[in-house]
Amino acid sequence: MWSLETLGRVRLSKYFYMRDMLHSEIGNFHGVPNVPDDPDLAIAAGRRLAVELLDPLHETFGCIAIRSAYRSAALNAFGNERKLNCGGNEGNRGVHIWDLRDAEGHMGACACVVVPWFADQYEKGRDWRDLAWWVHDHLPYSQMLFFPNLAAFNLTWNEAPLRAIRSWIKPHHLVLRGGESPAEPPGQRRRRYTDFPPFRGVAQPEIPARWA
Repeated sequence: MWSLETLGRVRLSKYFYMRDMLHSEIGNFHGVPNVPDDPDLAIAAGRRLAVELLDPLHETFGCIAIRSAYRSAALNAFGNERKLNCGGNEGNRGVHIWDLRDAEGHMGACACVVVPWFADQYEKGRDWRDLAWWVHDHLPYSQMLFFPNLAAFNLTWNEAPLRAIRSWIKPHHLVLRGGESPAEPPGQRRRRYTDFPPFRGVAQPEIPARWA
């Protein structure tokens, strides 16, 4: 039997623990537990999300903020029924609901993240698509959905990635439909982020040789 304390201590990747993914303002305010029914599946999906998508963001831009990540099916349904910015459970299987596979049986996981380095520039008018195309060209994501506040975005990993980009930033955009080629060619995309930091260029302290 998993305890919540034990679950929170599970390390998903170099920089992230399961506890980082369990916070929910809806759950905290309304007293709805945010605990997976299938911890093993939630951890397996969360590890892929953290290792393949979140760690590279951290190692390129420094600290990133997790706004919302794992949601239990019960918590997500509660939020959806009360119109608290939660989509329906069926569409969130393998997305925010990490411990349920999607309709095709694929494992997946999503986190809504803010990149503070980029958010500061976005607040001064920088185009959110500069970050979206950087992610597209560097990371094995499945879906991205951008929001107006702080250029926060849902970043989803999936065993069968769709490679789709959407935005609620006005005017609303469907930038890339899953399975289609980007409208912006590689050279045009790269020009958007020539002033971004080097990919995985953030230096981390080395572990002393005797403990490595």
